[in-house]
Amino acid sequence: MQTPYGKECKYYYADYFRGKNTEECRLIQANPTSDPWKPALCQTCPVPDILLANACPNLALHGRVGKSMLGLLQKIEIEAACREYRVPVSKPKIGCGHCHEVLDRAKPD
Repeated sequence: MQTPYGKECKYYYADYFRGKNTEECRLIQANPTSDPWKPALCQTCPVPDILLANACPNLALHGRVGKSMLGLLQKIEIEAACREYRVPVSKPKIGCGHCHEVLDRAKPD
């Protein structure tokens, strides 16, 4: 679904049918320790860019609303991991590096 800022994100959900006014981020909603989510956070959220760059089915994202260094601004903080190899992923746009090795070996020359 498209976020209020025009990017496609599978975690954003909105429902305006028959007078409903529901907007939520299901990635943030899955983390009970996170601060509350607001639609304005979609503007600087890294998740749509990560999903566009990396379509690996083994990439698991965990997000939360955190505060900036000064504590005044809120932002989305993302942690990523590989489900297949059970390793943390430091660069989610690229991936763990192991999953793509398997795909490269499977390609015929």
